[in-house]
Amino acid sequence: MQITLDNPASAPQPANAYYSQVARVELPGGGALLYVSGQVADGADLAAQSRGVFEAIDALLKAYGATLADIINIRTYLTDIDKLAEYGAVRREFLTGTAPTSMTFEASRLFRPDALIEIEVVAATAGSE
Repeated sequence: MQITLDNPASAPQPANAYYSQVARVELPGGGALLYVSGQVADGADLAAQSRGVFEAIDALLKAYGATLADIINIRTYLTDIDKLAEYGAVRREFLTGTAPTSMTFEASRLFRPDALIEIEVVAATAGSE
């Protein structure tokens, strides 16, 4: 099994931290799992930050030939669970196919004081058959 840790130049770079944005795990027979680190974004409100996060995730996945449709698991951290419906409306704008497996948590705070949301995903890419 081959694992590649990377920060693709075509996607937003980690801010003020030392970590890899994506771990690519090659699967036997082709294809791969892409583990995308938690993403946050600037924005005045939850909807704007949610859109920014999905745009960043989209850019990271595209660097590996994947799309948002390839997401199989999503973990969302909200600082206010009462805003779940607001986040859900934005999520449905970006994830339009079959819904991935999901967990949503309320966190008292995130690593950036102004962050209202952080999202991490796992995506699966198909091998050449």
